[in-house]
Amino acid sequence: MIRYGIVGCGHIAKKHVAAIGAIEGAKLVAVCDTNEGRLAEFATGDVQGFTDLADMLKTDVDVVCVCTPSGLHPQLTIQVAEAKKHVVVEKPMALTLEDADRMIDACEKNGVKMAVVHPNRFRPAVIELRRQLEKEAFGKLGHANATVRWNRNQAYYDQAPWRGTKAMDGGVLMNQAIHNMDLLLWMMGDVEEVSSYHATRIRNIEAEDTSVSVMKFKSGALGVLEAAVTIYPKNLEESLSLFGEKGTAIIGGPTANRIKEWQFEELSKEEAQQTIQRVDEDPLGTPGHQCIIQDMTDAIMEDRTPIVSGIEGRKALSLVIACQKAAETGQPVKMSKLERK
Repeated sequence: MIRYGIVGCGHIAKKHVAAIGAIEGAKLVAVCDTNEGRLAEFATGDVQGFTDLADMLKTDVDVVCVCTPSGLHPQLTIQVAEAKKHVVVEKPMALTLEDADRMIDACEKNGVKMAVVHPNRFRPAVIELRRQLEKEAFGKLGHANATVRWNRNQAYYDQAPWRGTKAMDGGVLMNQAIHNMDLLLWMMGDVEEVSSYHATRIRNIEAEDTSVSVMKFKSGALGVLEAAVTIYPKNLEESLSLFGEKGTAIIGGPTANRIKEWQFEELSKEEAQQTIQRVDEDPLGTPGHQCIIQDMTDAIMEDRTPIVSGIEGRKALSLVIACQKAAETGQPVKMSKLERK
C-alpha cells in the first residue's frame, strides 16, 4: 500500500483525494494546511490533519501531493524530498527555471521520484493522437496550433490575493496554457526558437491575460499558440491541431476532448469514424489526476521514472518562460539558453 499525504487543502486537493481513493494500492493517510477550517474538511476518518508540514513528514507517508499556490511549490517540494518522500506536484511545478532545477536536484539527491500534474496527456483523444504520431501516420509534420480561449472572470482572481500575481500564480501562459504547451512539446518535440506578444487587456491582474506566440521546432516544423482568459461570457474553446504531409488532426471542444478532424492517407473513412465514435462514447476517460496518481503508485512499485517527470514538467515551464521573455524583450528567444545545465 502506497500511503499518500496532501499539503494544501484548496480546490485542486479535492481532485487528488478522489484520485487516491479510486486507486487500488493507494491510500490517503494525512493532509496539511495552515488554515484549520480548510484542514477540517479533509482530515476526517483515519486521515490525520497537520498544520505544519514538518510534522506530517515525520509520519510514514510515502508520497506527498503538493497542492498549494504555485509560488510555494519549490520550497515545499524540496522539503518533502529532503524528508525522503516522493512528490506529486501540481502545475506549474515552479515559476522559474532556477526553482525547477532546485526541485529536480533535491529529488535526485534524495533518491525520490517526482511527478508533475499534466493530466491532459491521458485524455482519450490525446492518446489517439499520440498513437498516430508514433505510427508516423502524419508523415512529415508541417505545423501545429494550440488555442486556449477561456473565461476566468474578475471574481476568479479576486477570490484569493495570490491569483494573477507574478510571484505566486503567473498569467494565462503559466496557469492555463501550460497544459497545452506540454502537449505541443509531447507531440511535436523540442522547440528551437520562440517569439511572443502578451498583454493584460481586460482583467485587473499583474500578469498577462492574453498571449500569442509563434515557435520553430527543432524538426523545422512551426507552431502557433493563442491563449486568453478574457473570452466572454464563458469558456469557448481549447484545441490542438496537427498538420502533416499525410494527415490532419484537430482535437477541440471547450476542453479539448473531442476529435473534430481525423484524416490520414492510410486510414479509411470508416476507420477514422470508428476512432471518433470511440472517443465520443467516453471523451473524458479516466480522470487525469487519477492517471497521474496511478502512474506514481506504479512507478514506486516498479522502481521507474513517472511518465510526467520533473524533467518533463520543466520542458513545459521552459517554454512558458521563453514566451514571457520574448514578449518582455520584443526579441526571439533561443530555447538553448534555457536548457538545464
